Order: sequence, then structure tokens, then C-alpha cells
Amino acid sequence: MLLGFFTSLREGKVPVSIRELLDLINALNQNLVYANIDEFYMLSRACLVKDEKYYDKFDTAFDKYFKGIESLAGDMLDVLIPDEWLRKEIEKTLSKEEFEKLKALGDLDQLMQAFKERLAEQKKRHQGGNKQIGTGGTSPFGGHGENPAGFRLTGEARKGKALKTWEKRSYKNLDDGVELGTRNIKVALRRLRKFARTGTPDQFDLDGTIRSTARNAGLLDIRMEAERKNKVKVLIFFDVGGSMQPYVKTTEELFSACRTEFKHMEYFYFHNFIYESVWKNNHRRWDERTQLDDVMHKYGSDYRVIFVGDATMSPYEISSAGGSVEHWNEESGETWMRRVVDCWDKVAWLNPEPQNVWEHTTSVQWTKRLMQDHMYPLTIKGIEDAMRYLSR
Repeated sequence: MLLGFFTSLREGKVPVSIRELLDLINALNQNLVYANIDEFYMLSRACLVKDEKYYDKFDTAFDKYFKGIESLAGDMLDVLIPDEWLRKEIEKTLSKEEFEKLKALGDLDQLMQAFKERLAEQKKRHQGGNKQIGTGGTSPFGGHGENPAGFRLTGEARKGKALKTWEKRSYKNLDDGVELGTRNIKVALRRLRKFARTGTPDQFDLDGTIRSTARNAGLLDIRMEAERKNKVKVLIFFDVGGSMQPYVKTTEELFSACRTEFKHMEYFYFHNFIYESVWKNNHRRWDERTQLDDVMHKYGSDYRVIFVGDATMSPYEISSAGGSVEHWNEESGETWMRRVVDCWDKVAWLNPEPQNVWEHTTSVQWTKRLMQDHMYPLTIKGIEDAMRYLSR
């Protein structure tokens, strides 16, 4: 199995060597991990990857080779189920039919208990159906199914309704050097400008010289002035990962254009919704986080703040403590967003989702209200409208 995994990594352009494969085999022989796919992922990455820049290629190769690992669930009774999965009851804004199905399961404690019982009973892979752990069907346990309150063990989401996902996802940093597909984004961003003359007066002032010379009875009186510069300051928060993956190219184009147009620009990343901390580097998002309180204190109220994200998530991620899909947030996302809106004079949200679907998503409508209706589509016109609002 490991030889196949090794070959898959080499095919995925991850520069691994036989020496590193032997290190991994030796670690497994020492029982450093046992029957836990997450621990094996961390161990194999530590042994096989020489540089962080290969993490995304490693993740792709790992997912490709071990896809379907949920079929081994019957042999993984020793896997520890994260305690955070047991934190909150499942209550979502669903259709009446989905809600009735949900009520039949009870809260998340009951769901997890049922999962453990099915895991103990099941001895082989299961496809479809309404009870066993597997893919498809209406069972809450597994991927690609119809159950409104389920969770998946691995692989790619299809319905987008899982409350928790088994794998820790890896996000890429946005590339601010990407070549823009269109120059229109940069033109639209130029609506957000506040010019002021500051610094040493080293520019020739033609109009001032004419006026001063005329007042001086024709005696030449040369006037100088400071250079006129765009003094606007911009703070941007980018949503990354998950449902934002289809919009990476568009977001990179926006990021690159902002880098060009705004001299005073700072940026941070978040996932789904804003909580107590954000980060600058997606590869180190668990180790190098910045407290949102520090961001609010560091960047003054004169900064223009822009959020970029699809705002598509479980409503619990906005409304509840513990609602985040990645960590335990002590305070709700709504609480933090209200602080953001109170801290800065102008805040806008750019949404890459088509505007005609916003009304069908509870979390989008909720976010739009928190932004005091200043949510704009990530289109040329939407950017122009957002910049027009921010420049008032």
C-alpha cells in the first residue's frame, strides 16, 4: 500500500525519496499511529514533505490515493471521534420535510451514538440505503447522500449540508501576482480614491504660479506644491476554502488589482465567517493567527473594510457559540461582525455568488442584514457600486 502511495506522490510532483519512505515505514513499525487516518496523514506529511510549498500537492495526492477510505470504517473502531462534534444540537433552517427527518434523529449526541453503534455492526462497504455507513442514500453517515443532518468521513462534499467534516482541509494563499483577465476590475477599483497633497512641495504648480504672478503685477512668482496622492486605506478579509473554491481565480484577480491600485492595503483570511481571529498565511493558519481585537485596534476607523466571500454556510455558524466548523468559537460570528461594523466607518461585502440566488440562502440574507445591506455582487458593476459607497 505504501509503495502505491509513494508512486502517487511522485506522480503528483511531490519530490519524495526512498529514504523518506523508509522513515515513514519505520515510524509505522514503532506504532506511532494506529487505525487513524488523520494521524496517518499528519505523520506521512511530516516524513515525506520537505517544504511547505508542496503541502497542497501532497493533499491532492493523498486524497486521490486514499479516496474511499470510509470503506474501512468497520476496522477503525479505535478511531477517536472529536469531542467538538458532540457540542451542539442540530437545528438548521430547512424545509418542512427535511426538518421532520431531522427531528426523528434527535440531537447530535444521539446522532453520534447511533454512528458508533452502526460502526460496530457494519463489516463491509455500503452504498445507498437509509441506515448503514457509506455513500449515497439517506443515511446521515457518509458522503454524497440526501440526509440534511449528516456528516461525511472524507472526500468531497456534494450536498454541502454536512455539519462537520472529518478531514482538516488545506487552503492556498491567494496569488497577488496573477495576470488579470480583464482590466475592468482595476478601473472599477479606482472609484475608491481620496486624494490629498502631503509631503515636500516639489511639484510645479502652474495654476498657482499664474495667479500669484498676476497678483504680483506680472513679476514672476513661482509656486510649488506637494504631489497629489491617493490616501485611501483599505483592509480586506478574504474567505478561503470550501464553497469558495470555484471562485479562486476571480478572487485572485481582485486581489492582484487591489495590490496595484491601493498603496495602503492590508489583508487577512477567514473561513466562512468572521470570529475571534484571522490569519495571513493559509499554510500556517493554525499556528500564526491574529486576534481580531488586535486588528480593530491597529487599523483606524478611517480604513475602508471589504469582505470577500459567498456567505454560504449553516446559519449556526453565524448565530451560535461553537457554530464554527473548524474550531470552538466562544462568541457567535454575529457578535464579532457587529463589532466590526461598529469599529470601522465603512464596511462592504463582495459576494461572488449570482445575486439572483441570494434570497434563497438564509446565511446570505443574514450576513446582508449585518452589513446593513451593503452586500454587492463580485462583478464589475458590483465593485463599482461598492467603491462608490466606500468613497462617500
